[in-house]
Amino acid sequence: MEKNPHPDQNDIVSSPRDNSETVDAKSDGQRQHEQQKEETEVDQEDPPPSDPELSLTQILDEVDRFLEILPNAQEGKSDPPDQVPNSVELLSKMVESMIDAYNACKAKFGRDPEDDAAFLEAVNRISKLSNGLDEFPSNSALSSSLNRASSVLQRAMSFLEDELRVLLHEDQPKPINIVSDHKSQKPSKQSSFDFNHEHDRCLLPDPIEQNKDEEEFPGFSQEAISNINKIASAMIFAGYESECCMVYGILRRSAFKGALNKLGYEYLSIDDVQRMQWESLEGEIALWINVVKQCSTNLFSGEQNLCDSVFSDHPSVSQTLFIDLARPVVIQLLDFAEALVLTKRSAEKLFKFLDMYESLRDLFRAMHGGPYPEELISEASEAKTRLGEAAMSIFCDLENSIKSDHGRTPVPSGAVHPLTRYVMNYLKYACEYKETLEQVFQQHLKIDKGVAETDDGSTPKTSPFSVQLLTIMDLLDANLDMKSKLYKDNALCYVFLMNNGRYILQKIKGSTEIHELMGDTWCRKRSSLMRQYHKNYQREAWSKVLQCLNHEGLQASGHGKVSKPVLKERFKNFNAMFDEIHKTQTTWVVSDEQLQSELRVSISAIMIPAYRAFLGRFQQYLAPGRQSEKYIKYQPDDIETLIDELFDGNPTSMARRRT
Repeated sequence: MEKNPHPDQNDIVSSPRDNSETVDAKSDGQRQHEQQKEETEVDQEDPPPSDPELSLTQILDEVDRFLEILPNAQEGKSDPPDQVPNSVELLSKMVESMIDAYNACKAKFGRDPEDDAAFLEAVNRISKLSNGLDEFPSNSALSSSLNRASSVLQRAMSFLEDELRVLLHEDQPKPINIVSDHKSQKPSKQSSFDFNHEHDRCLLPDPIEQNKDEEEFPGFSQEAISNINKIASAMIFAGYESECCMVYGILRRSAFKGALNKLGYEYLSIDDVQRMQWESLEGEIALWINVVKQCSTNLFSGEQNLCDSVFSDHPSVSQTLFIDLARPVVIQLLDFAEALVLTKRSAEKLFKFLDMYESLRDLFRAMHGGPYPEELISEASEAKTRLGEAAMSIFCDLENSIKSDHGRTPVPSGAVHPLTRYVMNYLKYACEYKETLEQVFQQHLKIDKGVAETDDGSTPKTSPFSVQLLTIMDLLDANLDMKSKLYKDNALCYVFLMNNGRYILQKIKGSTEIHELMGDTWCRKRSSLMRQYHKNYQREAWSKVLQCLNHEGLQASGHGKVSKPVLKERFKNFNAMFDEIHKTQTTWVVSDEQLQSELRVSISAIMIPAYRAFLGRFQQYLAPGRQSEKYIKYQPDDIETLIDELFDGNPTSMARRRT
């Protein structure tokens, strides 16, 4: 090759060499030797293998400069570039090399933050290149580079999708953070209401507040959340939002279903519920209540936090994914409540319905403050309303139960009537839900909401529920009054009323909730009525016996002497009447120990002094010996002992007592 003896300035400036020698000055052998040396050095360099002289930063800078000129060319402000810089191809090769490195050494995404950041930045440029080049005609000089960039981008997105799936699956050692029962099994079946047994309301473990040092998200560490966020952001930026959301949605729905399964929850259709017996449904209700509480306080909030953190730069995506997860779960839970409302109603279902109402109320409150769509919130509100109406209807049916109890057989021994026990126990347990029932009646009962107070102002403003409670008590009183008339013995009639009245009063005083609703004035009136029953009993049972101990009529008229025949008849009548009362009333039952004691003390207070005075004044008129023993059957202490045997339900043999 002939040298140019007069090189122009352009030739000198365009030369890549700093020295004065030109490339042509070298021999062919020297150039071949240098080329082989450079290729050897390239082979020995670490990735990226495409060009050892350009770093990733330099490649990205060149690509950015190329990207800057594309918008002007697209808008016609400048001619399209006739060729693509070599850095574009180098970037594609570098991204592929990075993916190969991830796969080769199994150093998956998240192991080295610096490598991950470099990879995502490179993918970001590939995405921009693909979008930028896509604006030009397919037959342009840029189409080859577009195809290359698109192919690399697709491979990168496939890799990131796989990594997203791995992170969402493997970084979750358990389906979700939940608070389950102590054995993570279905709750045991709760018993139906039974007035013969004490039951607590359906209590379930409250979700335990997580320790602040524990994981904030369901099953994921903060590092995992950060990595998932980076991948999701890269995929959405590259236009792969649907692929990202599909992977995320499928895996999180599966995880959420696993959490519900861990609680023992299985979906029951409306037909399934209506085919089940109540005994089986009780267990399903307790399980449903626990699931609703977990969703309200823990599960949904955890999923929402996870969505918001993974898609922190895309709130609309986060909201859509969360709603897609929560909506079918909420609808299934509401379907169960709707199915229960359609079942046949009965008194024992009240407490389960109230438990469900409270659970749905909490869920509604949680939904109302969240990103839930209005139609879903409205469905939850309607389901809660129907449960409340059903509970109110069941409670009001207690009126019909009392009205329809027309039994004509008196309770033996004047004991507390089963109806009284049933109603008062029912009210006691119902009033443990006082606030809920107040809310239900206030919202659903069509009643005049006027204000009423007692004369002394001791009772708070009357509520619809307290009005209903007073109505039930009035009906019970009327029913008991009717049943008391079934006894032929008037004294036993009042013992029956005292037994039932005391039982009612003790139940009310023993329940703060009922006491507050009934008020002190009502209780004072009830106590006054009990005292009246007591006086009526004494009059019916003991007035004739006391007449035998009356001093009048014992002295013969005209000469002031005691008539022994009349005196003997008095003692004889007293003994017979007292024996009959003792024989009869020892079989009567007063189960309340305080009432039993009050009755015995009051009887002794009128009988013992009267008998002692009568005996002290008139026993001298009977001859000592057989005559005295024949008519004076008891001493005052004997009378007191026998009175203490009354109302214990165990008849005593008088003869055995004397022996």
